[in-house]
Amino acid sequence: MQLLAIFIAYPWAALLVGIAFLLLFARRRILSAGVAGLLWSGYAGYEYLMLTRVLCTGECNIRVDLLLIYPLLMFVSILAVVLALRKPTHPPQHE
Repeated sequence: MQLLAIFIAYPWAALLVGIAFLLLFARRRILSAGVAGLLWSGYAGYEYLMLTRVLCTGECNIRVDLLLIYPLLMFVSILAVVLALRKPTHPPQHE
């Protein structure tokens, strides 16, 4: 989870991940890539609001919310990458 902490300090980096997944969805139409792109983009906005103290006006050092968010992001992201690496299956073409 320490590796993901970079997104707390730099929410724009999470937005870049979201854009990458959305581009993958646009190219390959993998639903999990679209979901991952939307989740990462939403997380970037959420983390930006946390960073600017809009959503967290007090002491925000203990982030219990990340115990739910990080596993969800990782699951959907890994699923999207695995499905993207699989060879696309095309239905047999009739001549």
